[in-house]
Amino acid sequence: MAKKEIKKEQHQEEHDLLENPEAIADSLGRGEAFLKKNSRVVGGIIIVGILVIAGILYFQFDKANQDKQAQADMFQAVYYYEQDSLGLALNGDGVNDGFLQILDEYSGTNSANLAHFYTGSIYLTQGEFQKAVDHLEDFSADDFFVQAKAYSLLGDAHMELGQTGEAISAYEKAATYKENKFFTPMYLNKLAVAYEAAGQVDKAISTYGKIEKNYPESYEFTLARKHKARLEGLASK
Repeated sequence: MAKKEIKKEQHQEEHDLLENPEAIADSLGRGEAFLKKNSRVVGGIIIVGILVIAGILYFQFDKANQDKQAQADMFQAVYYYEQDSLGLALNGDGVNDGFLQILDEYSGTNSANLAHFYTGSIYLTQGEFQKAVDHLEDFSADDFFVQAKAYSLLGDAHMELGQTGEAISAYEKAATYKENKFFTPMYLNKLAVAYEAAGQVDKAISTYGKIEKNYPESYEFTLARKHKARLEGLASK
């Protein structure tokens, strides 16, 4: 009963406020008085808000400009990479920047992120396996081909370092990242090899079985059948 009376009183107060111009004026007057009394505080809050918004917009605009410039600067390095001139791609040619310069000058941009992929790939080819790991771990992308490829290369680098557990983790990510008939069989094959190297024969057999079952048209299909039969024979002894 008391709750109903309270709600009734609140409703009546709201009704009086809407119907009574003097009550509205009094309410607005109190608000104006508050603003006058606390004008510095309110003004400071507004200024801080404007500065924060302006800072965010400037940061986004500046990053966009940096990324645009980085893409232009990285063009020659990508060309050298595609021509297998890996030293020039990595370090530049004295006129054009290499991937290492891009990473240094444009840190945080999309282009620098991509440069980590190229740099890691080059270091893997050059036998600098730990450096390859460091750069490939710093790379991330939504593209199903490049990201899965990065996981695969990361697995290769860990295998070369004798870090089989880490290699398995990387290959698992490669094999399960947006699965497709073009690249997934290759990553599954690498994963099976890593499982066998780690002594996890049952998992290796199962992984070869996935290739055999799901990707019969792939290049890896025949190899998978062969190695699956070999491991099954060993397991039965």
